[in-house]
Amino acid sequence: MARYLALLGSINIGENRVKMVDLKAAFAEEGFPDLQTVAASGNVILSDDHEPLYIEMQCERILADRFGFKSCVMVRTHDQVRTAVNDNPFHGSGPAHGSDKMVHSIFLSQQPDQDRFEALLEEHKGKGSERLALGDRVLYLDYVHGVGVSDLSSKFLERRLGCKGTARNMNSLKNILTKMEG
Repeated sequence: MARYLALLGSINIGENRVKMVDLKAAFAEEGFPDLQTVAASGNVILSDDHEPLYIEMQCERILADRFGFKSCVMVRTHDQVRTAVNDNPFHGSGPAHGSDKMVHSIFLSQQPDQDRFEALLEEHKGKGSERLALGDRVLYLDYVHGVGVSDLSSKFLERRLGCKGTARNMNSLKNILTKMEG
């Protein structure tokens, strides 16, 4: 069986409250017995023989059926998660790199059109200190001064890019990678 990370969007934010013990129980009852949650923010490491798209649909169905809310789920392999850390141009050491708390990889439901990304960059030019770069179904974003003071909200980014996404900062992703490798 392959190991995957299921990134559940908007978990334990607003009305979408769920205890990780309840989430684990529901997933186990639905056929995902070998899983581990990381933090209480919707990071689920699991093993499965199905393709990622199938797992995404199953996870979204479980959340809707069992907990009564919609969530966009992104499923990635260990290698894809590692790439989202290693290829993030704002992560690392030195003056050109941001803090692990402020630097995010936003996992996207699909690859956005390059023209849409370029339009986003143009629209944001001069409006904030955030830095953006596009990867393979991932948007790299350094919030510099914090997510709370940025105009680049998830809803804004989704509208501009034409796809859904769920973000994790470098601290979270490093922790997740350690658990996936353990």
